[in-house]
Amino acid sequence: MSLLEVDDVHSYYDESHVLQGVSLSVEAGETVALIGRNGVGKTTTLRSILQLTPPRRGTVTYDGVDVTGRPTHEVARMGIGWVPEERRMFSHLTVDENIRIATPPDASVQTAFETAYDAFPDLADHRGREAGDLSGGQQQMVAIARGLVGDNDTLLVDEPSEGLAPQIVEAVADALSTVATETTVLLVEQNFPLAMDLADRFYLLDHGTVVESGSTEDVTRDDETIRRYLSA
Repeated sequence: MSLLEVDDVHSYYDESHVLQGVSLSVEAGETVALIGRNGVGKTTTLRSILQLTPPRRGTVTYDGVDVTGRPTHEVARMGIGWVPEERRMFSHLTVDENIRIATPPDASVQTAFETAYDAFPDLADHRGREAGDLSGGQQQMVAIARGLVGDNDTLLVDEPSEGLAPQIVEAVADALSTVATETTVLLVEQNFPLAMDLADRFYLLDHGTVVESGSTEDVTRDDETIRRYLSA
């Protein structure tokens, strides 16, 4: 059994049927990418896993436990961290303080600092600065670090490159590659080359369904199927 399994999930926003039978799996230690155009259900898939948008049909299983319908905080406590697209953090707190708050009560704050700054050495030089004063890329690193120190076995990462300059995207990609050596990652990413570089496997979504999946090895945007679904 895979670490994370999504089986025939149907999720709605009011009466809008967003996910229409999504199934996917993620093995422990893998990085898996969800790709597709805007509005096809990628973020809703992450929200459904966390039960922020509970499925009306289908199941989500994590580490052998059916979590469908459980409160989100219970799902998170099982070891699933979330790095949302909007980089949620405390902008008026320092980097150190953001890391400290994200550290579980029974965990070592010093170990959390070491974990965060080993993954993101650039942040160590700014640990005393308010997070709101950092660059967009550094803020993204803080957001990912907060998920990493939460004692999570799996991270759901939503659009980490969104709105970042190319050189900052490269830094964030390097950091995610480091994170992925020790943490299972399910990545939503609009930047197709970046997603293929970071992920071991991919699922391509369109209109709330999985239309293609497989290994990222040797996949290019020139592939007819990929191009058809990613083009506007």
